[in-house]
Amino acid sequence: MQNWTKQAAASKRKKMGLLLFLMIFQCAINSVNTYSVSNPNVVLLIADDLGIGDLGCYGNRTLRTPNIDRLAKEGVTLTQHLAASPLCTPSRAAFLTGRYPIRSGMAAFSRVGVFLFSASSGGLPSEEITFSKVLKQRGYATALIGKWHLGMNCESSNDFCHHPLSHGFDYFYGLTVTNLRDCKPGQGSVFLKGVQRYLVILIQILGVTVVSLAVVYCTGFFKVPFQALGICLLITCISLAVLIFFFYHFRHLNCFLMRDHQIIQQPLSYENLTQRLTTEAVRFIERNYNAPFLLVLSYLHVHTALYASKMFRGKSRHGLYGDAVEEMDWSVGQILDALENYNLSSRSLVYFSSDQGAHIEEISSSGEVHGGCNGIYKGGKSTNWEGGIRVPGLLRWPGVIQAGTYIDDPTSNMDIFPTIVKLAGAQLPYDRIIDGHDLMPLLQGKVIRSKHEFLFHYCNAYLNAVRWHPGNSESVWKVFFFTPKFTPEDSSGCYDSHVCFCYGGFITRHDPPLLFDLSRDPEEKVPLTPETESRFYEILSVIQLAVDNHTRSLQIVSDQLSWNNLVWKPWLQLCCSSFFQFCYCDYDSENSLPEVHSG
Repeated sequence: MQNWTKQAAASKRKKMGLLLFLMIFQCAINSVNTYSVSNPNVVLLIADDLGIGDLGCYGNRTLRTPNIDRLAKEGVTLTQHLAASPLCTPSRAAFLTGRYPIRSGMAAFSRVGVFLFSASSGGLPSEEITFSKVLKQRGYATALIGKWHLGMNCESSNDFCHHPLSHGFDYFYGLTVTNLRDCKPGQGSVFLKGVQRYLVILIQILGVTVVSLAVVYCTGFFKVPFQALGICLLITCISLAVLIFFFYHFRHLNCFLMRDHQIIQQPLSYENLTQRLTTEAVRFIERNYNAPFLLVLSYLHVHTALYASKMFRGKSRHGLYGDAVEEMDWSVGQILDALENYNLSSRSLVYFSSDQGAHIEEISSSGEVHGGCNGIYKGGKSTNWEGGIRVPGLLRWPGVIQAGTYIDDPTSNMDIFPTIVKLAGAQLPYDRIIDGHDLMPLLQGKVIRSKHEFLFHYCNAYLNAVRWHPGNSESVWKVFFFTPKFTPEDSSGCYDSHVCFCYGGFITRHDPPLLFDLSRDPEEKVPLTPETESRFYEILSVIQLAVDNHTRSLQIVSDQLSWNNLVWKPWLQLCCSSFFQFCYCDYDSENSLPEVHSG
């Protein structure tokens, strides 16, 4: 009896031990799953001015993009993914904050809708909450590699109030403004093309003023003190000298590479630039592979000035533009390989998109097309026709998101904010409106409809169009309150002005608004009428009610893109050497890399 009791007790202890082991093992598994699902690494790859028709996974058959296409094969392809704005600065502000740029003051009432100078005082306000701020608070290592374009300083050249490091990024390597033709010798000047008429007018006004004062003084018609005439002449000379100095040294003053708060290359060198950006991104992954990280790799490709390294130059079937696309695809492959090398693929959400559609008006001085392809869609960058706002949307997360899935419901680049904030286990801000929606239920097939019933498309600060996807219908209605005047008239863009503008004589207003059903007419060829659509006025009425509700939700905020915030301010200018040395330095030479093969 005693032996039996001992055996029973031993058996019970063995069972309890086995049960305890299984519980611990299960907890360990759950812990891993919880980490991988709730605290993934986040890699956001953002192209610049890339057309949705430039990628193989969206139908292109002449450009080679195997690595980007791999994201589509191994993840989800969003076929109706939309930029919140058709211009760089407001689109990127919306992407980082999950909010329409009008809410943060990052939508212009003036003609210029983006920052052009490094020494401007406008930028993403410090009170805005970016996903990088939230994830940093949750213990993520955060980095932005590449283009920023959301401002730098406010009142002094070293306050860095709008700098990436002030918006939640631990590490920054890239450009604070943007890549322009003016940055690359021999590529012409987009900037001068846009302002030369105004410069001529300004010089004429100054000249006429000085001549008039001189005539009045010489004739004695009015008593003009000689001192006043001298002051006017001095002001004129100083103004002209500043303008000449600025334009002559535009490349040095605005096109430079920074690491954190330090300029490391001024002016920017395009030699091996994509390789340098890629190397920085891979090194960041290597430094942080054992803890959650957020990496935003914001490519300069394929905004002009176009560039490609030697191993990619001349290899595509679409000139320098195609070379640049294929080099960017190589870079995407390097990032995916780095994730695999550190066994991070299953713990990493990877997102690839573009800040807006292709810039179809980009034609080089030699007549070569330097803009991309928007597929079947009308228009391009700077317009809210589908070609300007429908962008690639690819998301991959092995084991969490089903591979090879296509989603045709409207989604927005604003959706990335709530998606990754929730995945990091953080709460969405309760003190402000977040316009994006968490994508995970849609990506995982838990729901089949996007939460975006309405999407509002702004042209700068002006409400241009509205998209309505009723919950009980497959139709996607889109109305335009105004459309840009293409120049020449029979073209598909604003070639005379390089970009389309949003007000005055540059647009045609529509009353009633133009109405399209994108589910039947994605090319926006034939506007519907009361005769061709029986619910014409009913649809317009529902959309107008949505516009009224949206408008009431807007608050007055500081205009970050006002002329005062856009203009170049010499006291905000950063220079890595003295002005007498023409702001020249190159501390990035140790990062210059040997050429790599394209395979």
